[in-house]
Parts: sequence; structure tokens; C-alpha cells
Amino acid sequence: MLYTLLFTLLIVAICLLLLGIKIFFFKGKFPNGHVSGNKGLQKRGIGCAQSQDRQAQRKRNFSIEEIEKALNDNMN
Repeated sequence: MLYTLLFTLLIVAICLLLLGIKIFFFKGKFPNGHVSGNKGLQKRGIGCAQSQDRQAQRKRNFSIEEIEKALNDNMN
């Protein structure tokens, strides 16, 4: 039983070491896994929901008259 546990821990340690080789030895930092950190998505203008929500909240609030006019223009 003890040999099985030690063998399993050894395999897990080796796997973690192999998964972290690039991080531990070359780059020194963890890769950015956030959507807005992906250059391919940035080129397409795609962002995460939090960033898009923050940008939408920064926009100027329209008056009721402007909203009604825009709705009426879309309906006609």
C-alpha cells in the first residue's frame, strides 16, 4: 500500500514538473488566461463580459427624447 502511494506521488510530481517546465525555466511568469489578454481576440475586437460591461457603463447617458427619437427612427 505504501509503495503504491509513493509511486503515485512520484508520478504526480513528475507530471507537475513537466507541465511547468516552460513557466519555471523560460518565461518566469504564468501566461495570461484572460480573454482580453489574447492577442488574436484583441484583433477581432472581442473582449470579456466584464470589460464590455465597464465600457458600456462609461458611455454617456442619453436623454429620454434622444432614446424616443432613435426608437421612432428605427420603427419607420
